[in-house]
Amino acid sequence: MDVGSTVTKLAELGVRVHCLALGGVDLVSSTGKLTMNVLNAVAEFELTCWSSTPRLVSAEQRVRARRSAGPRASQRISAGAVTLRLKQEATVSALARAFKMSRRTIIRVRDGVPSC
Repeated sequence: MDVGSTVTKLAELGVRVHCLALGGVDLVSSTGKLTMNVLNAVAEFELTCWSSTPRLVSAEQRVRARRSAGPRASQRISAGAVTLRLKQEATVSALARAFKMSRRTIIRVRDGVPSC
């Protein structure tokens, strides 16, 4: 679309634009204008197709992800297990290794921060 407006402005100034990719077509001539109109229509069609597709794909992916997602890490362990092990002088790092999760998750469970 920008190319079309640029070619029109250049034509008003008396500049002739030849597109080498299209076999040297003069874009100011009637053949060139037809070619530009076809290319503009294709570009507009692609733009509308691409703008609606990602929303559909991402919505489908979100539904699929919700179905396949397992329980959150903080739901896999109970806060009681963490506090019990911390009272037994286990470190946060040791608990993270034992439960195979991040230190940050252990700290969240220990502090009672709800998972999102």
